[in-house]
This record gives sequence, structure tokens and C-alpha cells, in this order.
Amino acid sequence: MAAVEARLAELGIELPEVAPPVAVYVPAVVTGAHVYTSGQLPFTAGALPATGKVGDAHGLVPAGDAEAYARTAALNALAAVRAELGSLDRVTRIVKLVGFVASDPAFTGQPGVINGASEVLGEIFGEAGRHARSAVGVAVLPLDSPVEIELVVEFE
Repeated sequence: MAAVEARLAELGIELPEVAPPVAVYVPAVVTGAHVYTSGQLPFTAGALPATGKVGDAHGLVPAGDAEAYARTAALNALAAVRAELGSLDRVTRIVKLVGFVASDPAFTGQPGVINGASEVLGEIFGEAGRHARSAVGVAVLPLDSPVEIELVVEFE
């Protein structure tokens, strides 16, 4: 897929610097024709925009906010991919997205939250951005992040 970098500019999306790992791992690994990202949090300027569980009750992260955070986490994952490949123009397909949502026990809207990540990948990559996906509710995520995103990307 050529012109992905131009598409980012057209959409007004500027990928951030790769977030430094918070433990002993690397942001992404290349094997064969695939890049696997580590779980990426929605860091913005080095900080999480919110913490806590996602849900509908007072004191929880609203699902709409968490959807925006999933988008940010996906962009952070793409930054890790670009750091490995040199350019997102080498990407031929987004193969798989795994999204984790730190969920209040009553919250069942994980697919809607992770749509924030899926939709931005579609905006950027078009048909090549359509992917297999899991949206998983979990009790807690690193640093009390509301969401975490992993990608598997094919390239040439």
C-alpha cells in the first residue's frame, strides 16, 4: 500500500514518538513479513489522558472517552511499526488488532470502545486496514490505563 504517509498528512494525523517501554520488552518485533507490536497505551505527550475502569457509572471513564483513547493507542502502535519499518508505506495489511478495556464489572461495551482503534486504521489504510480483532474486558491494565492496543501488521 503506497502513500500511507501522505494519507496521514491528508488526515492531519501526526504520529507521536514511540512510547518508551514501562517494563522489560521492546515496542515492536519484526519476524518474516510481519510486525508485532507490544501492547500500546494511549500516551499523549508522555502521559495517560485518564486512568481507571471504563463504564457508565459516576467516577468511571466514559465509553466515548475510552474510544478516543483506543484511537490514540492505535496511533502509538503505528508509531512503533513505523520505527521498525522506516515508513508505513511498506505496510500491506493490518492483520489483527487486539484491544483490552479495563472494565467495570457491569460494562459490556468493549467492542464499541475498540472501534476507536479499528476506525482510525480504516481511515489511514482503507481496505488494507480491515482486520481480524478481539475486544477483551479486563480487570486492570498497566499504569491503570483504560485501554491497551496490540497490532499485527504485514509488510513488504
